[in-house]
Amino acid sequence: MRMSPEIDAYPANARIWEIEHRKRAPELAGEASEHIHALFGEGSRFHQTHGFFIDGVDENTAKLPVDWSARAIVKRLEVDDRMVTAVAPAPEDVIVSKLARLAPKDKAFIEAYHAVRPLDATLIEQRIALSNLDRGIAERAVSYIRELTARAIPRP
Repeated sequence: MRMSPEIDAYPANARIWEIEHRKRAPELAGEASEHIHALFGEGSRFHQTHGFFIDGVDENTAKLPVDWSARAIVKRLEVDDRMVTAVAPAPEDVIVSKLARLAPKDKAFIEAYHAVRPLDATLIEQRIALSNLDRGIAERAVSYIRELTARAIPRP
């Protein structure tokens, strides 16, 4: 889990930034997430220099439970004389988002997390129900988490 070279970033002011950017440079208009990816994403100069990259995300990227923000950890930090607010969703909410996609890297993350901190299938299922997922995707997620939590937990 800690070996991922990727950090997701969704600036709270993304829509305001997009509107202002569109006014100043309409020919370069686009979503904030696209600009983040271009500047700091995989393969960028930033990635080559620092060994990790930042994926720009937006409100449609993660399929989080509707009430996720009530459980999130919020931290205000000063960065280069500016205040930045970092928001980290609860681990179970992140797991639900990964279950919605269930790509190989998502499975690897979920299984690594479960090996360190066993997941509560009932809690995850409750969060899936709060996520407005397509019925088929929700059923696949529930099936996967039930199967995972029923197995013996491998130790790292």
